Amino acid sequence: MHHVPTATLLVIAALSAGCAARSEVIPAAPAQAVVPPGPVLVATTPEPQLVVDPINELIAQSNSHFEAGQSELQLGHLDSARGEFNKALDILLESPWGARSEPRIREHYDRLVERISATELTFLAQGDGFAEKKYEPATIDDLLALSTFPTNPSPETTQAVADDLESTDHDIAIPLNGRVLSFVELFTGRLRGYLQEGLSRGARFLPMIQNVFRAEGLPLDLAYVPLVESAFKPDALSRAKAKGMWQFMRGTALENGLQHDWYIDERAEPEKATRAAAKYLKSLYNTFGDWHLALASYNGGPGRVQSAIRRSGGQKDFWKLSASTRYLPRETRDYVPLILAAVIIARNPAQYGMDLEPAPAGTPDFEKVTLPAAVDLRRVAEWVGTPVQTIQDLNPELRRWTTPIRAKDYELKVPDGTAELVRAKLAEEGDASSLTWHTVRKGETLLSISRKLKVNRADLAEANYLSVKSRVTPGQQLIVPRAPTLLLAARTDNSAPPVETKRTDPVLTASVSVPARVSETRAAQSPSKVVYSVKKGDTLSSIARVFQTSVASLKKWNSLQSNSLRVGQRLTILTPRAAAIATR
Repeated sequence: MHHVPTATLLVIAALSAGCAARSEVIPAAPAQAVVPPGPVLVATTPEPQLVVDPINELIAQSNSHFEAGQSELQLGHLDSARGEFNKALDILLESPWGARSEPRIREHYDRLVERISATELTFLAQGDGFAEKKYEPATIDDLLALSTFPTNPSPETTQAVADDLESTDHDIAIPLNGRVLSFVELFTGRLRGYLQEGLSRGARFLPMIQNVFRAEGLPLDLAYVPLVESAFKPDALSRAKAKGMWQFMRGTALENGLQHDWYIDERAEPEKATRAAAKYLKSLYNTFGDWHLALASYNGGPGRVQSAIRRSGGQKDFWKLSASTRYLPRETRDYVPLILAAVIIARNPAQYGMDLEPAPAGTPDFEKVTLPAAVDLRRVAEWVGTPVQTIQDLNPELRRWTTPIRAKDYELKVPDGTAELVRAKLAEEGDASSLTWHTVRKGETLLSISRKLKVNRADLAEANYLSVKSRVTPGQQLIVPRAPTLLLAARTDNSAPPVETKRTDPVLTASVSVPARVSETRAAQSPSKVVYSVKKGDTLSSIARVFQTSVASLKKWNSLQSNSLRVGQRLTILTPRAAAIATR
């Protein structure tokens, strides 16, 4: 008898059930109500509360003000920058921990002092208010250098110029010769980009130049002389120190009515320089009776051209006079055909394939404000909410970030719609010059003062309208050509400028802000009394840093009920740091 495995029986039973299902209807089971599953309880661990480290929060706030100060400094807004830098340090000084007791705050404070110092030094390297502004290189130097390598004109260029001269009325005679054609070829070839850029820039100034020349009865073709001289850059400076759109040398500028001193250089003011150029060109034409010789004189000087005429036996035809280097230098020989070639193309730029950019807007709208005294341009920029560069662009004749100290009723151009605001600020703040003055003492000279204050003697003299040999007298007030500021009360003593003091008896009066080392105090000294005059931007905290004392002490010595200060307020200070200042 064989035994069937259990697994086999189960398979057979399943197949039988399947067959039965095909022959019988099995009633469905009654529907059951679906009960939704209940919530699943999962054990969770409560999230830990985020603990804010108050020290890190304090440092972050300090950094935020430092970065804001950097941004303001880039715009030339010194007061705002000073305020932000002071806040960056004040947050640490006025914290419950102070700036020295908590290690992380102390480390950040010392590092911040160095960063602020480095920021100031970088900024002052770009211009401290008395450093002369930057100028662009003049193009005439490079153009005349390129003329050493003449370019032979193509037949196409020759024909194009011939047709152009036939159809265009010029008010200066332009000969169709190889020297002129060579420069036309150069301008339409290698120097095409230069000429296009210069013509595009010049579109802003040409209407003004043409109006001036028309009023003076000068040929309008001469309006394109700046295209060669400077590419119409008002701030162009040549290697020979000729400056401005018209490239005047200093002596020639003064002879033709332009002002030039330590504060102002009207060669950079387009309209004033254009009027001077019109006067000079007219005088040259009256001397020589020929525009080609007048242009040669504009480049080489009338004396040189007159000498060339004498040595040549009276030859007054420029083209014959300049046929060789015997009478005129190469630069002057090439200058006239260079100008004429530029005039040809400038009168009909499209004919020579010049793709000019649309003419930019003219001089930005501005208003004039009459200044009763010298004003720092950075203060004005801050008042009207614009970069200092905008104020400089409106007043290109100003060589520095300050208006002249002796120019009474100086008219400063400010953006349109801001004149009333500037007048109100001037009335409110009084002195807006940010200048430092030194009172001459008995026995002092310009040399000894310049050494003491670590400034250039020539700058010290010129800033005060003196010569380096001028004598000074006790009690005389001298402007110090340096930008003093409490922006960096935290600079180290090694980098700090000497402190100007006025000694009385028994009180010592400090007359300028004093940068001081804040990371370490010096060895104890006997306290000395100082009377400090509050400057714009000072706070009790910043003054306390300078003299290495506390706000509480300042308030106690001066019976102050609040932290408020006013410009000109005198504070009595009694600290060892004051003694150090007094003995410098």
